[in-house]
Amino acid sequence: MKKISVLIPTYNEEENVVLLSEMIINEFKTKLNKYDYEIIFIDNYSVDDTRILIQKLCNENKNIKAIFNSKNFGQFNSPYYGLLQTKGDCTILMCADFQEPISMISKFVNEWEKGYKVVIGKKVASKENKIMYLMRSFYYKLIKRLSDIEQIEHFTGFGLYDKSFINILAQLDDPTPFLRGIVAEFGIKRKEIAYEQEKRRAGKTNNNWYSLYDAAMLSFTSYTKIGLRLATILGFIFSGLGLIVTFVYLMLKLIYWERFVAGVTPILIGIFLFGSIQLFFIGLLGEYIMNMNTRIIKRPLVIEEKRINFEDMNKS
Repeated sequence: MKKISVLIPTYNEEENVVLLSEMIINEFKTKLNKYDYEIIFIDNYSVDDTRILIQKLCNENKNIKAIFNSKNFGQFNSPYYGLLQTKGDCTILMCADFQEPISMISKFVNEWEKGYKVVIGKKVASKENKIMYLMRSFYYKLIKRLSDIEQIEHFTGFGLYDKSFINILAQLDDPTPFLRGIVAEFGIKRKEIAYEQEKRRAGKTNNNWYSLYDAAMLSFTSYTKIGLRLATILGFIFSGLGLIVTFVYLMLKLIYWERFVAGVTPILIGIFLFGSIQLFFIGLLGEYIMNMNTRIIKRPLVIEEKRINFEDMNKS
């Protein structure tokens, strides 16, 4: 009997984890009853009752497992690490907030049985804030145009991954993994299924402007060279303009020595213009260096506090 793993990253999802597990189990009983299953919650150091509820679920059902991180390791490391801990013939990654329809699980599995190694959900509409959705759309189109690897628009990581693809993830040994880009780069035999993103059922989203910026810069610095190339190109352009302006001012001064007064305005404008451009690209260069530094240090993806119902490495 084939085994399907369902991985659910959590952080302060006390209002969702119990109902979510019940609905997933019901999906397997009604539509996927010929498969064995495991549900794995990987909790990123929740500060509400999420862990207590997950512990109770694990006690009641040995097919439900849990990994409790020793601290919050970020929105990318924890799911990636969780994928590497699954034992199923395939793994379905989904969020705990009900924005991703549970009915998609059976659709993913059906396509997987046809031979696809990666089956992902692609948002074609969303019930989230319209302004936020438009901003995401702009970002996806921008990164798709700038990236050396063709990126997938409106893909959040929600999808099914065959065991062979999980093995590829393990071989990458990336301390700052960006799963969306990795799927676009290495996801062979990939199938995309459209879905409408629902509103969060309960609780409050943990995404804020900083976390969204962090995600955008991780993808930008991991999969594009345009920032550094743009700095070089603009440097040449403005250097050329600076030489031309200098030459013109010199000629005007030599020709109209008594009448031509340049004043300090052009100097101030030049200083502020070049200063702002330099600061922008110094900051952008810093993002690239920070990304490189994190990869060079090679810290572990997460450090576990304990795990539950894992027979092979039970740390509880």
